[in-house]
Amino acid sequence: MAAPILSFEKLGLSQGTHWLFRDIDIHVGERDRLALIGRNGAGKTTLLKLIGGQIEPDEGVRSVRPGARVVTLEQDPDVSAFKTLHDFALAGQFAPPAHEVEAIASQLGIDLSREAATASGGERRRAAIARALASEPDLLLLDEPTNHLDIAAIDWLENWLARYTGAFIVISHDRAFLTRLTRQTLWLDRGRMRRNEIGFGGFEEWMEAVYAEEARAADKLDAKLKIEAHWLERGVTARRKRNQGRLAKLWEMRAARAAMQGPQGTARLAVASDDSKTKSVIKAEHVTKQFGDRTVIRDFSLRVQRGDRIGIVGGNGAGKTTLLKLLTGEMAPDSGSVSQAKTLDMIFIDQQRSLMQGDKSVREVLAEGGDWIDVRGVRKHVHGYLKDFLFDPSLAEAKVGTLSGGERSRLLFAREFARESNLLVLDEPTNDLDLETLDLLQEVISDYDGTVLIVSHDRDFLDRTVTVTLGLDGSGQVDVIVGGYADWIAKRDPRKAPKVEKKAPAAPPPPRPVSAKLSYKDQRDLDLLPGRIEELEAAIARDEEALSDPNLYSGNPQKFAALTKAIEVARAEKDAAEERWLELAEKAEGLG
Repeated sequence: MAAPILSFEKLGLSQGTHWLFRDIDIHVGERDRLALIGRNGAGKTTLLKLIGGQIEPDEGVRSVRPGARVVTLEQDPDVSAFKTLHDFALAGQFAPPAHEVEAIASQLGIDLSREAATASGGERRRAAIARALASEPDLLLLDEPTNHLDIAAIDWLENWLARYTGAFIVISHDRAFLTRLTRQTLWLDRGRMRRNEIGFGGFEEWMEAVYAEEARAADKLDAKLKIEAHWLERGVTARRKRNQGRLAKLWEMRAARAAMQGPQGTARLAVASDDSKTKSVIKAEHVTKQFGDRTVIRDFSLRVQRGDRIGIVGGNGAGKTTLLKLLTGEMAPDSGSVSQAKTLDMIFIDQQRSLMQGDKSVREVLAEGGDWIDVRGVRKHVHGYLKDFLFDPSLAEAKVGTLSGGERSRLLFAREFARESNLLVLDEPTNDLDLETLDLLQEVISDYDGTVLIVSHDRDFLDRTVTVTLGLDGSGQVDVIVGGYADWIAKRDPRKAPKVEKKAPAAPPPPRPVSAKLSYKDQRDLDLLPGRIEELEAAIARDEEALSDPNLYSGNPQKFAALTKAIEVARAEKDAAEERWLELAEKAEGLG
């Protein structure tokens, strides 16, 4: 058996007063295709840098086979020290051959003579890919390689990696990319590393099995561990089960939209009746937009209905941003007309996440420093709302600048989705998100009452969320297709259509006895306890803040004692409430 290309034994890295991870063993063989999976903040990028030798661990021994080339494609390549992208691409530890770099750059469609200081994120990423691939690596470390790439570039990279004879470890949120290419999975979870000899296609089933086993084991432990395991198992597994129902709902919506399809097929989505005109949100008729001699949008017509989920796809420079600006009224067409409903109230979330300020706390961003946030007319405690978006409530006081890129994106979603709106515009929303947050975002979009416009290169995400796809090929023609990315590709070239498995609905379970339900008291407790737990958490936080006054004990010992006792009582009640809720939730789940 050949020696591993790289090994790391007993790897450990501390972060402040605790270990980010410890006692991790990693061995990478010659043909390994490893997906590195973990939540935002788990330390995936840090771990990749340790494996690549960019940073040193606090514990552990790293060994690389003599002569082996370990090359890293970073998530945000630093080109600031170089005059041009060509200079950047020819630098690096292994100084790749110029002709190889230029050949790959040509296939990726990147002009390496571009000044590095003015290059876009996509141009920097393509130059970094050209440098990494031309370095003839034995082991490639890929951190979100599809970010800032259009679909054509992603397809090219997938084909290159499919032919590649070395090993790689990849961090990615792109399910289609991971499913096609990976054969093993490394799962970084709560400081622990697990490995399974399955590709990403089998990861979710494996993860659910692990969480289910943890939940069973937690029955023998104390309530806190049981609640944590229950939250993990329900928060991931149950959410994914609900998303299967949402996919079925999405197919129903697509079928309803197809029934409104006009006779032109790719030119117009017509309304079915006069009554449905009242539901129109945006109406574009024979829109054309030119820049100089180039026609970016040609004779485009579309009527967007209330509740539509519109996906916009195409290569870089094909006109996606132009089309988005035309539909939202930010840009006027050269000919034709675009009109929006007078009642539109839009939320726009761009890929720069420009609304996040690093010096503010999470609490300040969400609730302007307070304890409560108004979520579309419903008052929620900030700790409970953070849980809804997969945050530990203890992060309420953390500075935004200390969060990972994916956590900042999730925080932005939490803030913006709390606002009243009826049009949601998302520009590359999946960048920097982990897979669980993508599930959450899919859930939020599905439950959103208004209309959604999404620009994305994430093929799987589009297939899971949109009812209509607007496909641009750069010629000015806009294909209007009911369905997602796979449906657009099937229309353009049926031979290249991805295989999208649409499972038939499962046979309904046998009817349960009428008595198989919670009692009135149990159901009432199940409904009310979450609110009571939030109230207790708020009271504990408030009293702990008062108790933190260094002069309180000496100045008012009676108040100090009273606060201490109140916190103790509230914590005991909160623990009992959590235990009671957990028992009822498990009972309700068992009853279906």
